[in-house]
Amino acid sequence: MTPPQRQRRDHVPEPATPQEGDGKPGNPERMYVVAGPDGERAELDLVTLIVARATDPPPSASPEQAALLRLCAAPLSVAELSAYLHLPFSAMGVLLTELLTAELVQARAPIVRKARSDRSLLEAVMNGLQRL
Repeated sequence: MTPPQRQRRDHVPEPATPQEGDGKPGNPERMYVVAGPDGERAELDLVTLIVARATDPPPSASPEQAALLRLCAAPLSVAELSAYLHLPFSAMGVLLTELLTAELVQARAPIVRKARSDRSLLEAVMNGLQRL
């Protein structure tokens, strides 16, 4: 018994690329927008905290945006969101810019811890408590 033979498909010629002199643009039209309407992105860094303003994502939200809104019920940094969603920082910047423009999330500066207390003050408090 002989094994079945694969038949080759007819070769379909590729369409000709437009020349620059044809009056048509050389690049195809973009079918998506990578930034906001004015082309700017939000000023975000890895430690910026993101908090959702709405509890439920709107029906028009993409799956990534809906997941991001659900994660942001509590403040999370952009780095944490990027890790949880397995997306690079650049993609997170685009998603967060869209959500910030739609006012679905709020960006906050990271919480800065105060400098450590003076050691002598802590020792004085500890000594005072031990005398009680």
